[in-house]
Amino acid sequence: MARSLYEWLWQHEFWLPPGITWEDMQESEDTDYPQPRDLLLSIPFALILVVIRCAFERAIALPLSTKLGVRDKQRPKAQPNPVLETFYSTRCKNPKEGDLLSLAKQCDLPLRKVEKWFRHRRNMDRPSLSKKFSEACWRFTFYIISFFTGLAVLYDKPWLWDHRECWTGYPQQPLQPSLFWYYMLELSFYWSLVFTLPFDVKRKDFKEQIVHHAATIFLISFSYCANYIRIGTLVMVIHDASDCFLEPTKIFNYMKWKKTCDSLFMIFSAVFLISRLVIYPYTVLYNTYYYSMEIFQPFFGYYFVNVLLIILQLLHVFWSCLIIHMVYKYILQGTMEKDMRSDTEESDKDEERDKIREKEKNGITCFSNVTSNGYIQRNGSEPLDNRAHRANGHAKER
Repeated sequence: MARSLYEWLWQHEFWLPPGITWEDMQESEDTDYPQPRDLLLSIPFALILVVIRCAFERAIALPLSTKLGVRDKQRPKAQPNPVLETFYSTRCKNPKEGDLLSLAKQCDLPLRKVEKWFRHRRNMDRPSLSKKFSEACWRFTFYIISFFTGLAVLYDKPWLWDHRECWTGYPQQPLQPSLFWYYMLELSFYWSLVFTLPFDVKRKDFKEQIVHHAATIFLISFSYCANYIRIGTLVMVIHDASDCFLEPTKIFNYMKWKKTCDSLFMIFSAVFLISRLVIYPYTVLYNTYYYSMEIFQPFFGYYFVNVLLIILQLLHVFWSCLIIHMVYKYILQGTMEKDMRSDTEESDKDEERDKIREKEKNGITCFSNVTSNGYIQRNGSEPLDNRAHRANGHAKER
């Protein structure tokens, strides 16, 4: 069965244009073509990147965060409670009011203390500022290396300047060593991101990140197998261009360098919107959809690669909406809004607000504020202490 599945999966009709078979893509002494088995190298390379990342964060990023004044916020710890911990771990981290009441009865605790326990417990699971800083430093280092590696590899390649050259001689385009290692670098990095997803900082667009990583890995792998190397290198360079500005923006935000962070974010926004909404659709989508038709007729691989590229474009639109909203807020308010993708830490002020709202509903706030000043607001009567003072004054006069 495994043999049949393998033969079905690697049918040349799926991966290659009409009239081209795998025999036409056989390597020779003078010519190398991409081979699907090469992709297996990305797994051990990804594990090596994970090890390098751990060493980088411990030896460089964490000490650097201390020197730059990045301080972790002191968080109150949730008191040990087996009942609440079991519910938190197995059922829900943010229980509803009915569950809170049931837990309060089981533990013989006030409802407010149970709510506070869950608030502190959730904060304990949230990543520290130094962890966010270290992660941003690692990604910034990689994106800088990857982006300039891409430029060094592509600056003398004809398809970087004339996009029709992406399809000249396709699919029998020899694989150059520089292109192979550039592909392995990018593919290994995204595999390493998948391996570390459970441990990385989780943001509100966590699901979109998973889709992005999966689409990127499939796109890189498929483009390598089907020898879409040239169009693939353009995709990678375009993506790395804006990421080089995003990570330092986060770093300066964690350092509390507000003006520098805001300036870098505006630069990142401009680069992101231009590269992802203008350059990418023309250089990649239009190129793949129309220019390729000048060389070959549509086949499965043609449709599949275009679907993956469109998925990436939809994600670009999603993130562009978030960025435009933040820029709009900045223009109106003059200050940058917190990253809407971030998971905001809860504080005990939330508890105080809940108390105030509950008092306002019951009319206690108004009553307590009035009586604390010695007033009873009924029929416009005056303060009790003033009335007593006047009574004593009249007695003395008499």
